[in-house]
Amino acid sequence: MPVLTRFRHGERHGEEPVFAASFRALQARGLIDEILQFPVDITLEGAGDCICDSRRGLFWLGSGFRSDAAAGPVLREYLSVQCLTLGLADPRFYHLDIAFCALLCGSVIYYPDAFTPAALATIHERVAPGDRIALDHADDTRFAANAVCLGQLLVLSSCSETLRRELVKRGYAVVETPLHAFLRSGGSACCLTLRLDHRSSMVKTRIQQVDDSSSAAQSPDNHGQR
Repeated sequence: MPVLTRFRHGERHGEEPVFAASFRALQARGLIDEILQFPVDITLEGAGDCICDSRRGLFWLGSGFRSDAAAGPVLREYLSVQCLTLGLADPRFYHLDIAFCALLCGSVIYYPDAFTPAALATIHERVAPGDRIALDHADDTRFAANAVCLGQLLVLSSCSETLRRELVKRGYAVVETPLHAFLRSGGSACCLTLRLDHRSSMVKTRIQQVDDSSSAAQSPDNHGQR
C-alpha cells in the first residue's frame, strides 16, 4: 500500500494533491488497496528519504533537512517493516538518496561525510565491511550514489573508474547517462524516478526468510553447521 509524501516546504505542497489523485486513480483500477497518510506534524519526503533494502528486509530513512526522524516509527507501524533512520549532516545532501544507494546484492554505495556519526555507526553495524562502497569527493560531486538499480544494471550520470571497477566486480553493468542540468539542481538519476515496483510485502518476505534462517541456525539439529 502506498504512503503519501508530506513535503516540508510550502513550495512543494502543491505536489501532494497531484500524487494523491494519481494513487486514487490506481486504487479505482484495483491496482493498489489502501492509501495511507502521515500525521500532519510529521514529514517524510517520499522515496528521496526512504530507500528500500530488499536484501536486508528494511527501509533506510534519511532525516534532518527534509524529513523527520519521527517518520520511522510511523512507517514501521503502517507497513510492519523495520525502518533505520540515518541522520544527514551536510545540507548539500538534503535527501538520503543523494548520498546512499542500496544494491540488490547487499552492497551499499554511500558518501560518509554526508552522515552524522550516529548514522555512520548504524551503517557500519548493519553493512559488512566488504559490502560498503564508500565514495570519495570526486564521485560525491557527481552524485554517483543517486543511481537507479535495475537488477544487475546500474544507471547513473557518471562515475570514476575506481567506482566502476568496484561495481563491475560485484556483477553490475554500469550505464552512464549525462544529467548535468539535473546535477546543477541538486539531484541526478534516482531523483528523476518514482518507482512503483518496490513493495513492503517483498521486504516483509525477506524478513521472514531471515527469521526462518536464524531459527534454523539455533535448532539443536543444526549446531554442527554453525
